[in-house]
Amino acid sequence: MVSFRTFLTSVLCFAFFSSLGIAQDLSKYRDFQFGMSLDSVAKQIQMKASDARTRHNRPALIQTLDWAQIGYSETAAKIASVRGIRFDFYNGELSKMVLTYNPAETNGLTADDLIEALSTMYGSATTPGDSVSVSSSTTYEDLEKVLARWDDSQYSYNLYRSTYGSTFGLVAFSKMLDMMAINASHEADRLDKVEAPAKELAQQKKQTEDTRAAQETARSINKPKFHP
Repeated sequence: MVSFRTFLTSVLCFAFFSSLGIAQDLSKYRDFQFGMSLDSVAKQIQMKASDARTRHNRPALIQTLDWAQIGYSETAAKIASVRGIRFDFYNGELSKMVLTYNPAETNGLTADDLIEALSTMYGSATTPGDSVSVSSSTTYEDLEKVLARWDDSQYSYNLYRSTYGSTFGLVAFSKMLDMMAINASHEADRLDKVEAPAKELAQQKKQTEDTRAAQETARSINKPKFHP
C-alpha cells in the first residue's frame, strides 16, 4: 500500500510540473498565437491584411506586417511596453515576431529585470551566448547577441539588446514554421538570381517596344499637321 506521505509527494510534484507547464506555454505571445492567420493578426492590431508586404510569392508566400505604437489604440493600451512588432508569415500563418520594447517603459531597467519579468511567463531562461537574427531578409542577417532564451522543442523566445540605441527587443518564433520560411526564402532568392538575366532582357525588350510605340503615336499626330 502506498503511504500517505508518498501519495502527497506525488500529488505535489504533479501540481508543480503542471503549473510549470502552464507557465512555459511558448505557443503564443499575449494574444498572438503562432500559426494564426494574417487576417486574425491584422484584426487584432487594427490593421488590414492588405497592409502586409509580400517578400516572396514562390515557392511559398512570405509576408511581413509591421505594427508601430502611434497614438492611442486598443492594441497600444494592451501592450504599452512594446513600441513595435514585426509579424512574419509563412503561407499566411504567423511564424515569427520581432518585438521592440518602448525605451520609455524600460528606462532604468537592467537585462536581469527583463529576464525576471519574462521568466514569470515562460519559466527559467538559459543564456546560450549566441546570436539571433532580427532581420526579415535572408541576404542580410542583422544579428544580435542573445541575453536570455526561453525555448522548447517547438518554439523559441530570445531577449536581446540592440547595438543601435541599446533598446531591448524579443525575437519569438515557431521553429518549424520559421525554418520552412527560411528555406523557402533561400529558394526564392536562388530562383531570382537564375531568372534575373531573362527578366532583364525582357525588361529591355519592353522598354524598346514602349519607346517605338510612343514614337509611332507621336508620328501619327505630328505628321499630318507638320508644315515645312
